[in-house]
Amino acid sequence: MGEFGIFCKYLLFRLAAGEEQKNGLSFYTRVLENCEDEARFDETFRWPVASNIDGNEILEIQVFNYSKVFTNRLIGTFRMVLQKVVEEGQVEVTDTLIDDNNSAIQTSISIEIRYQALDGTVGTWNDKEFLETPSVRSEGDGRYPLETESLLSGHRQGTDSSPGKSNQQSAERSFRRAGKGVFSAMKLGKTRPSKDDHRKQDEPAVLEAEDLDRKAMRQGCGLEPDTISLASVTAVTTNVSNKRSKPDIKMEPSAGRPMDYQVSITIIEARQLVGLNMDPVVCVEVGEEKKYTSMKESTNCPYYNEYFVFDFHVPPDVMFDKIIKLSVIHSKNLLRSGTLVGSFKMDVGTVYTQPEHQFYHKWAILSDPEDLTAGLKGYLKCDVAVLGKGDNIKTPHKANETDEDDIEGNLLLPDGVPPERQWARFYIKIYRAEGLPRMNTSIMANVKKAFTGENKDLVDPYVQVVFAGQKGKTTIQKSSYEPLWNEQIVFTEMFPPLCKRIKIQIRDSDKVNDVAIGTHFIDLRKISNEGDKGFLPTFGPAWVNMYGSTRNYTLMDEHQELNEGLGEGVSFRARLLMSLAVEILDTTNPEINSSTEVQVEQATSIADNCTGKMEEFFLFGAFLEATMIDRKIGDKPINFEVTIGNYGNQIDGISKPILRRKKEGGDGDEEESELLQNSSEDEGDEDGELASVSSSQPVKPLVTDRNYFHLPYFEKKPCIYIKSWWQDQRRRLYNANIMDKIADKLEEGLNDVQEMIKTEKPHPERRLRGVLEELSSGCLRFVTLADKDQHHSSRTRLDRERLKSCTRELENMGQQATTLRSQVKKNTMKDKLKLVQNFLQKLRFLADEPQHTIPDIFIWMMSNNKRIAYARIPSKDILYSIVDEEMGKDCAKVKTVFLKLPGKRGFGPAGWTVQAKMEVYLWLGLNKQRKDFLSGLPCGFEEKKTARGQNLPSFPPISLLYTKKQVFQLRAHMYQARSLFAADSSGLSDPFARVFFISQSQCTEVLNETLCPTWDQLLVFDNVELYGEAHEMRDDPPIIVIEIYDQDTVGKADFMGRTFAKPVVKMSDEHYCPPRFPPQLEYYQIYRGNSTAGDLLAAFELLQIGPGGKSDLPPIDGPTDVDRGPILPVPLGIRPVLSKYRVEILFWGLRDLKRVNLAQVDRPRVDIECAGKGVQSALIQNYKKNPNFSTLVKWFEVDLPENELLHPPLNIRVVDCRAFGRYTLVGSHAVSSLRKFIYRPPDKKAQHWNMTAKHLNGYLAMANGAHRSHPTGEIVVNMEPEVPIKKMETMVKLEANSDAVVKVDVSEEEKEKKKKKKKGGGGEEVEEEEPDESMLDWWSKYFASIETMKEQLRQQEAAAAEAEEKEEMETAEGSKGQAKNKEKSKAPKDDKKKKQQSAPELPEKKNKQKIDELKVFNKELETEFDNFEDWLHTFNLLRGKIGDNDDNATEEERTVGRFKGSMCVYKVPLPDDITKEAGYDPNFGMFQGIPSNDPINVLVRVYIVRATDLHPADINGKADPYIAIKLGKTDIKDKENYISKQLNPVFGKSFDIEATFPMESMLTVAVYDWDLVGTDDLIGETKIDLENRYYSKHRATCGVSQTYSIHGYNTWRDPMKPSQILSKLCKEGKVDGPHFGPGGRVKVANRVFTGPTEIEDENGQKRQTDEHLALTVLRHWEDIPPATDISPRKPKKYELRVIVWNTDEVILEDDDYFTGEKSSDIFVRGWLKGQQEDKQDTDVHYHSLTGEGNFNWRYIFPFDYLMAEEKIVISKKESMFSWDETEYKIPARLTLQVWDADHFSADDFLGKRGGGLLCWGNGAASREPTAGHIGSSMVTNEAELPMVSIFKQKRVKGWWPFVARDENDELEITGKVEAELHLLTAEEAEKSPAGLARNEPDPLEKPNRPDTSFIWFLNPLKSIKYLICTRYKWLIIKIVLALLLLIMIALFLYSMPGYMVKKLLGA
Repeated sequence: MGEFGIFCKYLLFRLAAGEEQKNGLSFYTRVLENCEDEARFDETFRWPVASNIDGNEILEIQVFNYSKVFTNRLIGTFRMVLQKVVEEGQVEVTDTLIDDNNSAIQTSISIEIRYQALDGTVGTWNDKEFLETPSVRSEGDGRYPLETESLLSGHRQGTDSSPGKSNQQSAERSFRRAGKGVFSAMKLGKTRPSKDDHRKQDEPAVLEAEDLDRKAMRQGCGLEPDTISLASVTAVTTNVSNKRSKPDIKMEPSAGRPMDYQVSITIIEARQLVGLNMDPVVCVEVGEEKKYTSMKESTNCPYYNEYFVFDFHVPPDVMFDKIIKLSVIHSKNLLRSGTLVGSFKMDVGTVYTQPEHQFYHKWAILSDPEDLTAGLKGYLKCDVAVLGKGDNIKTPHKANETDEDDIEGNLLLPDGVPPERQWARFYIKIYRAEGLPRMNTSIMANVKKAFTGENKDLVDPYVQVVFAGQKGKTTIQKSSYEPLWNEQIVFTEMFPPLCKRIKIQIRDSDKVNDVAIGTHFIDLRKISNEGDKGFLPTFGPAWVNMYGSTRNYTLMDEHQELNEGLGEGVSFRARLLMSLAVEILDTTNPEINSSTEVQVEQATSIADNCTGKMEEFFLFGAFLEATMIDRKIGDKPINFEVTIGNYGNQIDGISKPILRRKKEGGDGDEEESELLQNSSEDEGDEDGELASVSSSQPVKPLVTDRNYFHLPYFEKKPCIYIKSWWQDQRRRLYNANIMDKIADKLEEGLNDVQEMIKTEKPHPERRLRGVLEELSSGCLRFVTLADKDQHHSSRTRLDRERLKSCTRELENMGQQATTLRSQVKKNTMKDKLKLVQNFLQKLRFLADEPQHTIPDIFIWMMSNNKRIAYARIPSKDILYSIVDEEMGKDCAKVKTVFLKLPGKRGFGPAGWTVQAKMEVYLWLGLNKQRKDFLSGLPCGFEEKKTARGQNLPSFPPISLLYTKKQVFQLRAHMYQARSLFAADSSGLSDPFARVFFISQSQCTEVLNETLCPTWDQLLVFDNVELYGEAHEMRDDPPIIVIEIYDQDTVGKADFMGRTFAKPVVKMSDEHYCPPRFPPQLEYYQIYRGNSTAGDLLAAFELLQIGPGGKSDLPPIDGPTDVDRGPILPVPLGIRPVLSKYRVEILFWGLRDLKRVNLAQVDRPRVDIECAGKGVQSALIQNYKKNPNFSTLVKWFEVDLPENELLHPPLNIRVVDCRAFGRYTLVGSHAVSSLRKFIYRPPDKKAQHWNMTAKHLNGYLAMANGAHRSHPTGEIVVNMEPEVPIKKMETMVKLEANSDAVVKVDVSEEEKEKKKKKKKGGGGEEVEEEEPDESMLDWWSKYFASIETMKEQLRQQEAAAAEAEEKEEMETAEGSKGQAKNKEKSKAPKDDKKKKQQSAPELPEKKNKQKIDELKVFNKELETEFDNFEDWLHTFNLLRGKIGDNDDNATEEERTVGRFKGSMCVYKVPLPDDITKEAGYDPNFGMFQGIPSNDPINVLVRVYIVRATDLHPADINGKADPYIAIKLGKTDIKDKENYISKQLNPVFGKSFDIEATFPMESMLTVAVYDWDLVGTDDLIGETKIDLENRYYSKHRATCGVSQTYSIHGYNTWRDPMKPSQILSKLCKEGKVDGPHFGPGGRVKVANRVFTGPTEIEDENGQKRQTDEHLALTVLRHWEDIPPATDISPRKPKKYELRVIVWNTDEVILEDDDYFTGEKSSDIFVRGWLKGQQEDKQDTDVHYHSLTGEGNFNWRYIFPFDYLMAEEKIVISKKESMFSWDETEYKIPARLTLQVWDADHFSADDFLGKRGGGLLCWGNGAASREPTAGHIGSSMVTNEAELPMVSIFKQKRVKGWWPFVARDENDELEITGKVEAELHLLTAEEAEKSPAGLARNEPDPLEKPNRPDTSFIWFLNPLKSIKYLICTRYKWLIIKIVLALLLLIMIALFLYSMPGYMVKKLLGA
C-alpha cells in the first residue's frame, strides 16, 4: 500500500486558492488573503493509493483567485506526469503555470512530491523529512478531506509519528491558526458551540457568511443557502492527534437475559384441502408446545376462527429461533393420531421482523414434507403475532372479505419471498475442528492412562446442526482436541426457508449427558442475497470461531449457557472448518429421494491451504492505566492476561502443535526477513523464536477511595506481545472495517444532526447535507479499495458474491446520497433523516462478515490465578493496514475499556458497576508489517526489553518507561443533574456524584430527597500527572468518569448511573480567554446499564501547571456562600446567566391518592419548587369530600438561566398534613422540561380568526376533517351532503380570498326526483335501491363508519407507500421516475371504482352512499388529542424505588395519585397590552377565563359497542366476557348478560351513571370472564379521565354528528343544540357572530356559510330551523336526550327450501354381481350449517345405470341470519360437558353432496357442490349441454360465472355440477344435479308451509324410476348367459381343466399298483 504526498513550498503572484487533483480526489489549500507577490502555503496533502501508481497518471494543480462575490477565477494550471516520481520516489519542481489556452504565464509554483510504493521498492518517507513541517491534514478524520472540510476547518493538525521526539514549534504553528470550525471541540457525542470561534459565548455556532460565500463561489453559483452543506467537522472520534478511541457508554450485556414473549395465533379457516371427505383438525405448534383446534366433519374447507396464545420467558435468541408449525391433520381422535395432510413452518423471528410484528389474515401454503413431488396440499388462513415486552399490537384494517379471498395475493410469506417456493437441499459440510477445550478432569485422564497406558485428549466431540426444527449430527470422534470429520449433513427444506438461522454446535459426547462446547449461528440473510443479481446461500469453506465460558473444566459450569450461544462468550472455545451449499431440487426428476429426513454422508476433504495461507500475526498491547478496580478484589495482587484464540492463554489454553508453524514457514522465510524493513538478518532469526509474553506481572492495587482501587501504573506501563498463526484472510476484515468506518462517520453525523434539532441550533439541514456528502464519497472510496486482491486463491464463493453485492449496494447508496443531498431542504429534513437512518442500518448489516478469520481478543483481569472480569475486543477493530480506511478503528490507539463480569453474573446491578477501567493500547498485524507497532502511543517513552532483545530495534518491549510527564489541575464544575433514578422507597433519592480522573476521585456533597440535585459545586483535582508529550494532551486528554450514587444512612451507597466526559485542556502557554475558556456547561446523558437514567449538567477543564506553579492558573473565586463552608461554587463565567422569571401555578385538584403507610390521605397539600424557590398550594381540608383546591392560581419569582435548555426541573411534591404538625410525603413528580409551559407573547399580526380557528380545530377534528383557512376576505361555504367516498378524494383547501364553495348536501327536491325515478324506472334500477330508512339502524351507521375508517387508513397506507416508492424512485433515478409515478397513483383509484362496479350486490357497498356516519378513531381519543391536556395537565405522582433488574417497577406500579394543574413561566415584567386587555383578572394571571372547579353534577352515558381479540381466559381458548363499569361509588357488573365462549363479543349496551366531578371522574371499563365456579377473572380494563374530557376545549363530551335530524337512527344526541354550541364557542373565542341571515346564510367572523334551512319531523312535516346552519359552521370547526339504542342486532329467521329434482351423469361406482353392469345407488345429502348438524338425505335411487337419478325430494333448512354481517348464527353446546350454548357466526354456505349407498360397507362419496348463499353460481337452464360444458367452465372458472345472491333472487332453479378430486388431485366432474332453491322469511314460510321430503303440505309427486333392480329376475336366460359367457368364463375353463387333471392323477394312482405287480411278476 503506498502513500503519495506533495508539498507546496510557495507560489508567486497574487492569488488566493489552490486546488490539486489526482486519482479523481481533490484537495483544497486554505485561502491566503491579500498576498503581495508571493503566497506561501506550506501545506501537505497525502493520497493513500490502493495500487501502485501508473507512470502515466497526471497530477494537476489549479491556482484560483478567490472572490467572495463572484466565482473564483482560475489563474493557471500546473500538470505533471508522475513517471519520474514513480521511478525516483522524490522530486522537487518549480515550474510556471499555463492558462486556458495552454500558454505559459508568469506565475510559477514550487512543489515537492514523494511517493512510497506498495512493495517498498521506492524509498520510504517520514513526515519529519518533509521540510520539517507537520503533515497537515484537515479536520475530517485526518483522511480524504472533502472540499467543505478543508474549507471550513481553518486549523490544521499536526501528527507526529516518530515516538519520543517532538516537533514543538511546528505543532505550535499549526495549532495557533485561528479557525472557524463549526463544531470543533466535542465531548463524546455531544455538540457544543465551537470553542475556536472568536465570538461571544452565547452565540450558537453558525457558519459565518463569508464561509458560505466562499463555498457558494466554489460551486460557481449564486448564494443559495439551501444547498450548502457542512461535512463532518466534529472532533469527537476524530480527536486531533487521533490517539484515543471513543469508549462505549452502555455497559450491561443484554443478550442472554430472558424476556417475556407472547405468540398469538388465530386459525380462521382452511381451503382446498387435498383429500376426499375429510375431518380436519389444525395443530398449532410453537417450539415444544402444541395446541389443537376442534375437529370439523367431512369438509375440505373448514371454518374454525379459534385463537391460541403461547407465553414464553426466554432470551430473545432462543425465542426467535423457535419454529411455528401449523399442520392440518385428517381424522385425529383419542385413539389414533390421524394422518398429516400438510404443514407449514416458519421461525418466530420472521414474524417478529414483520411490520407490527404480525401477519394478519394471511394464507399459509400447506405442503407435505414426506412427499417432495406432491404439490400444495391446501391453504390455511390465520393471524400470527409475536409480542415482546412493551410492544403493542395494532389490528391492521384490511379490505372487506372479498379482497381476502384472493388467496394468492395474501399469502403468509414475508415480502420478497416468491409464492412458489421450491424444495431445496442444504448441504452443511463439517471438515474439522481445532483448539477444543478439555471437557473432563485430569484425574479421569490419569486413571485412563494407568489402565491403557496412553495419554488421551479429554474430549469426545461431534457436531450437531439444527435448522428449521430439524437436527442432524456427525459421528463422534473419540478423544480428540483436533477432530477430523469430513462429513456432510443434508437438510431438505422449502427455499427460501422461513427460518433465519442455522445453529451449529460442537458438543461433547458423554455417558451421562452431552454438553455443548461452543455454538455458532449462521444468519442466512448474510450469506445469500435475494436480489435479481443475488446468489443462493453459500458459505466457506471457512473457519468459524466459537466462544463461550472459560476453558477450565468444572463439573458444574455456571456459564454453560454461554456455550449454548446465549449471551456474549467470555472465552475462545474452538474453531470449526465448515462450508454450506444449497441446491434447488428438480422435483420432476423420478430418481429424486423424496424424503425430507436429515441425512449424514461422507464428504471429500479439502486441501489445507484452501482457507488461506498460514501467516504469522503479531499482537502487541500496553496497559497505560488500570483504575476503578472493584474493592471486592482489591486485596490480592492483580494481573492482566491477553489471549487471541488459544494463544496467550496460560492457564487453560492448549498450546499449538509446533509442526504446523514450521510447515507453513518453510517457503516464505527469506522474503519475510526482507519485509521487516531495517532489520538485520540475525535479528530476524532471533525474532523467529520470540517467546510471547501474554500477561502482566501481578501488582497489588492501591486505594482510590472507599469503592475503588487502582494499580500503580505510573511512569512504567507493562506491555504484552503474542505471536500467533492464522490463515491470512485480512481482506474480509478490511472490507468490514471500511464499511464500519463509513457507518461510524454516518452515525456520528446523524447524532450531530439530531442534537442540533434537539437544541435548536441553526441549519441542521446543512449538516445533514455534509453527512450525505461524506457518505457518498465514503461509498465510492469503498468501491475503489475493496476490489484489490480479487483473485486470491483462497477466496470462497461467498467472498466473491459478497464483494459484488456490497460494491453494488454501496455504489447505489453513494448515488442515492448524492441525490438526497440535493433534496434536503429545511422542510424535508425529517423525512430525509429517516431515509438516512435506513442507510445506517444497511451499512451495519453489510459490514458484519459471516466468515470469521482471526478470533477476538480477550483481556482478563486475574486475581490469584482466578479469572474475575473480562473485556472482549473484536480482532478487526485493532487490525493494522497500510490503508487508513482499512485499519481497525482502535488499532494503534489508546482505548478505554471497562471490564465486566462474565455471563449471568453481569446481569442486573452487578453489571452496572465497573469491575475495572483500563486504558489499553493494542496493535495486531502481520509479523512482517511490525515496524511501527508503537507509533500510536503517547510520545516520550523509553522501551524496556528482555535481555535477549536488548539491542534489537524491532524487538517488542515488555514495559514502557515514560520520561516526559506533565502536571495538570482538573476542575470539575458540577452544576446539576435531572431526571435521576428513584433509589429510595419515598420515590426520591439522596444523590451525590463521584468524579474519577486517572487515579484520583472526589465527591460532591449529598443533597437529600431530590431527583434533580443542583450541586453547584467546583471540584478541584490538584497534581494530576499525565505521561507523554504536552501537545498530545491538549487534544487527547483521558476521559473523566462521573458516577452518581444514592447515599443511604445504612449500608453502602446505591449506584444510580454513570457518564463520561472529556475535559477542555489549556496548556501553560495558552491564555485563559475566549473562545475556548471559560468552558460552557453541557448536558451529559447518564446511563444505568443499558437504560438512560438522567442527565448531568457540568463542565470540565484541565489546566496545565507550568513552570510558575499554580499561581499562573486562573484564580478560583473563593466561597461566596458562607453557609456552605469549604464547598466551592461553580465560578461566574461558567454558571449560567440568570434572568428573573415568574412561575404561575394553576392548582386544580388531586386525584386517586393511595394510602401512605396504611393511613389514608386526608389533608393533602402540594409544594412546588424550582431552583430553590417555590410556593405551596392551599390545604385541601377534606380530601374525600372535595379533592379540588380552593385557591386556583399562585405564583413565585425565581432566577432561571436565559438559555432555556439549561432550565432546572420543577418539582411537584404532595404531602399529607397530619396532627401535631407532622408531614408525610405522599408522592412527587419532576417536570424535567419547562419548555412547553413557557409563555411567549403572541404575534401582534395574528388575527382573531386564527385564535378562533384554534379553538374550533378541536371539535372539527372530533367531527371530521377540518378545513384550513386564511383570515382575510369573506369565504362562502355551501353545505350539501355528498358521497363520503368522494369526500376523501376531494379535500377542498380554502385559500384566502377565494370564493371556494364547498358542497355538502343534496337538496330535498333532488331526493324526491330520485325516488320518483326509481319508482318509474322499475326493475332495472333494483341494484341502486336506496336503503329504507326503517331498515337502517344504529349498526348500519356503525358498520358504514368502520368501513370508511378502514378505507381511509388504507388510503393513508397506500399514499404513504406511494410516497415512499416515489421517494425511492426519485432517489434512485433523480426526476426520471416522476412521470411513471403519476400513472401509478392513478391506477389504484381506477381499480377501486372497478371493484365497486363489479360487486353491486354487496349490500354494504350500495348503502355506502346514503348512510350518515360516525367518525371512528382507530386509537384512543386521548392519544389522538394529547390526553385532552389543552389547558389542564395531569402529573403522575410517583413513590417507591425503581427496581434493580430489568423488570423494574413500571411507572404505573409506582404511581400513587395524580395532580391536576398547569403552570406558566414567563420573564417579568410582561408587556402591558396583555395586562390591559379587557376582562383581565390579575388573580388569574395568565390563566384567564378558566372555569370554576367547584363540584358539578353530570350524567355519564357509556355505550359499550363491542370488544375484539380478547385474551382467552378459559382452558378451551375462549372466554365468557361481560362488562363491568366503575365510576366513583357506582359499580355496575353486567354479569347476567355474559356472552358465552366469545373472544369478539358484541355487547351493544348503554349505561347511564350520575356522577359528581371532581370526586368521581375516573371511569373504569373492564371486561371480566364469567366462571361457573370460583371468582371471575379480569380480562382487561381501560380507564378514561372524564373530567379532562369535560373541561377540554376540544369539547369531548359528545361527538358532533354530520347532519342534524330529530328522529330516526341518527337523532341528535347532544344536550345542546348546534346553534347553542356555536354561540357558546363564539363567546369563548371572542369571535364576532353568529349572525343568521336570510336565504340560509350565517356569518361568523368574516366567513359566510350557506346551507339548508328546513327539517323534516317524524310525520314528514317541514319546519324552518337554523340548526343545520349552526351545525354547518360547527362541522368546520338542560333536557337530556334519550339514549340511542345500540343493542346488538337480532338475527332474522329464514327458511331455505331446497328441492332436489334429478341427478344426471353421476359416476358409477358399483359393478352388478349378476349382470356385471356399472351402476350406482344414488342419494343426495345436503346441509347448510357448518357442522352437518342439520344434514338431510334423500331416499336412495337404486341401481342407476346411466347416472340418472330421480328424487323430487325437498329439504327444509330453517336458520337465523344476520343481514348486516352476512353470517348465519347458530347456538349449540360445544361438548356434552358444556354448561351453556355457544353462539357461532358462520358464512352461509349450502353444501350438496352425491353419495353411493352401500348396504354393508360405508357409503362412498362421489362429489359435491358448495357455495355461499350470497354468491351462488347461476345454474345451466337444461341438462342438454354436455357435462363438459356445465362442468369445465363451471368448475375451472367459478369466479367468472354470473353469481346470484339468493337473498335477492329468493328463488333459483337450474343444473349444477358435482365435483371431486381424482388421484392426481385434479378437480373432475362427477355428476350434475337439478335443484331448486327457495328462500323465505319465517313469516312467509308460516303462510305457505311445505312438507319435508315428499310429505304434506304441498307434497311433491313420486319420482318415476325404472324398475331396474330386479331385471335378472325377469330375464333369466340373459343373466345366465352373462354369468357363463362374460363374467365367469375363464373361471369355468380353469375349473374344467383342473378337474380333468385331477381325474387323470386319480386314474394313474388307481392303476399303478396292479401294473407294477404285473411288471414285477413278469406276467
